[in-house]
Amino acid sequence: MTTLPLIQAAIQKAFPGIKTEEVEKMVHSGEVHAYPPQHILCQEGALEKTFYIILDGRVKVTKLIDETDVRELSILEQGDFFGEMALIHDAPRAATVKTLGPTTVLEIRKLDFEKFLNTNSNVSLAIVNQVSRRLRENDEMAIEDLRVKARELATAYQRLAEHEYARTEFLTTIAHNLRTPLTAAYGYIKAIRMEMLQGEALKSALDVVGRNLQEIISLVNDILYLQEMELILLDFQPTDLAAVVVACVEKYKSQAEKMKVNIHLEIGKGIPLVQADSKSIERVVSILLDNAIKFSPEGGDMQVSVSVDEKQVCLSVQDCGVGIPDEALPRLFRRYFRLDEVSGHLFTGSGLGLSIAKHVMDQHQGEIEVHSKLGKGSTFTLRFKRE
Repeated sequence: MTTLPLIQAAIQKAFPGIKTEEVEKMVHSGEVHAYPPQHILCQEGALEKTFYIILDGRVKVTKLIDETDVRELSILEQGDFFGEMALIHDAPRAATVKTLGPTTVLEIRKLDFEKFLNTNSNVSLAIVNQVSRRLRENDEMAIEDLRVKARELATAYQRLAEHEYARTEFLTTIAHNLRTPLTAAYGYIKAIRMEMLQGEALKSALDVVGRNLQEIISLVNDILYLQEMELILLDFQPTDLAAVVVACVEKYKSQAEKMKVNIHLEIGKGIPLVQADSKSIERVVSILLDNAIKFSPEGGDMQVSVSVDEKQVCLSVQDCGVGIPDEALPRLFRRYFRLDEVSGHLFTGSGLGLSIAKHVMDQHQGEIEVHSKLGKGSTFTLRFKRE
């Protein structure tokens, strides 16, 4: 039980210079209450009519910011008081006050509190000083909040500008990547219709038309997939990742040979099945293989490996190509981002592939990561949870 000397000491700490008889009047005008830990004394937004002086224990003062962020304003202990702002302004509580441990307080109702302010100059002065300090702290907090919001707004604007620039670049690239094969295909078809080509020349022209049309189909499929991938429902089944990788490598062998890239495939022992949508994973593996070949303009070795540990099944695609600049790595999986030039080598592409790969891996609750060194090559790794 809180003793009278302890109550008097707390009040004199709260209001330095207050006389003994004034302390006694204050004690008699209020009620002493003890509360357990985590008890809410004041609720932000509530209309309450009580002034509090902490006699023993500690409380935490918090405020809700932007309807989601609960911010700690202060910790109050013996001799501190609170609740005066709502009474003076006859307004709802501006913050929530919760006990941190067993806490004893002196509670004074609004009418008795107002009498004290009218008849006790020391109490009034202490209240004025406390109100001034809290208003100053609130102003400083508000200013800091504005600074934070300004920084967040500037960051968001910068991202929006980058996204808009990337989108514009993307549309320009798409237009070019569609126009070029369409023009080439149209030219050969026109020549064929005019019977200008015969024999091997005709066969070669048809091959070129086929390749260009396949390039257009692949690009259109990527664009459609990008637009619809949030709506696509994947068919998760026990999937042999090693088999998917072997099939993809086989598909890209001829492309690798043309670029003088040697693909070395290594499948570890005892690779378990993973829960996956095989078509989506095939798309991701194809993206990685195509990029590894494309970004190896001088040829070289490419290592594709599937391995397993206690928790994950991993696919790694490593090339010895041009590598990726450090400044590009944070943006590599963003939609529309692409590398036009690296170390003097020019590259084409829509900037869709890696963003699609990242989305598919997110859908599989897996991971995709990259390690790269400029001029030395890159390694992309997919990680799947084991069944």
